[in-house]
Amino acid sequence: MRTILITGPGGSGRTTVAAATALRAAGAGTRTLVLSADRTDALGAVLGTPTGPDPVRAAPGLTAWRPDAAARFRDDLTAFQDRATGFLDLLGAARLDPEEVTPLPGAEELSVLRALRDAALSERYDLLVVDLPPAPRALDLLALPEELRRYLRRLLPPERQAARALRPVLGRLAGVPMPAEWLYETAARWDVELAAVEAVVRDRATTVRLVAEPGPAGADAVHTAALGLALRGLRTDVLVANRVLSETGPETWPAGLLAQQRKALADWRQSYDVHPVAHLGRDPRGADDLAALAVPGVDTAPGPVEWPVTDRIAEDGVLVWHIPLPGAIRDELDLVRRGDELVVTVGRFRRIVPLPSALRRCTVAGAALRDGALRIRFAPDPELWPRER
Repeated sequence: MRTILITGPGGSGRTTVAAATALRAAGAGTRTLVLSADRTDALGAVLGTPTGPDPVRAAPGLTAWRPDAAARFRDDLTAFQDRATGFLDLLGAARLDPEEVTPLPGAEELSVLRALRDAALSERYDLLVVDLPPAPRALDLLALPEELRRYLRRLLPPERQAARALRPVLGRLAGVPMPAEWLYETAARWDVELAAVEAVVRDRATTVRLVAEPGPAGADAVHTAALGLALRGLRTDVLVANRVLSETGPETWPAGLLAQQRKALADWRQSYDVHPVAHLGRDPRGADDLAALAVPGVDTAPGPVEWPVTDRIAEDGVLVWHIPLPGAIRDELDLVRRGDELVVTVGRFRRIVPLPSALRRCTVAGAALRDGALRIRFAPDPELWPRER
């Protein structure tokens, strides 16, 4: 299944572009699902068909779905309380009734991630178009599965489950109760669910499509979003320059605004595959307006983002790890090695990545940022590197 994740700065028209993209694909005979995470039904307003917690048919071959984050959160909390009854009773805690539960911040993000996983596993669709939140929140959302799995592995390492028979003894020796079996089971179930979401996001058939209006604000937002996506190793296919003003026609647009858009488009074309979408002169509503938007089609997904390791031991005595970071600035870049992991910070973004196996037996010998790529040099550690006989 092909998946297109659509995001951009707030107010850029990303929901409209997502709906138009899905409608165009469905019109070509592709079984398509368009998924939204908004609390308000912006997707339904654009499509002309109300959307909600149950998938609805928005057009021939097109299904629209807006999951109910509040309902999913209530179900999860109720199930957690049922499993933790003994622990809660021990603390004297009062259970929360479902009707008094309201979603916490982040519940919507988890809801759309689960919906993404469920849609991918259903195998009922050939294309999944996801209307993500605005770019800053979308980047945090896409990072969530990897980060949560890392936290789970640190707090409840799976290998400790092997010693569950010893936990009563260890509890008596330590004088404190050890984690119950249900806690490890819950952590394992969460890890499986998060792994399924991460697999969909990182699948070679999944790409991110950026939407922005050409202009200074849009340029800054695109630069930041592209850098965050690159650090996560996520692929972008096209940049949709939305609401591009026509220089000919009955509309009369301010000359300064036209010049501003021309400059932004020229700058973008040097770095991105830009697809302009013309301004209709009104807010698009319904199938006819969406069909009038010349949104890009759904082509074959581009190749995966590679972070290759180059062997230059014979020439320079080092291995070089290449990490593409287009648009990164040296002053905003920071690297810290922590055991077998590398902490990479670029601007407001940070990612902790495991080192490839060969590099774990090396020491960091330096790094350089050149031509949009970070090159980190690793020298073999004589204490760990296999010696030649």
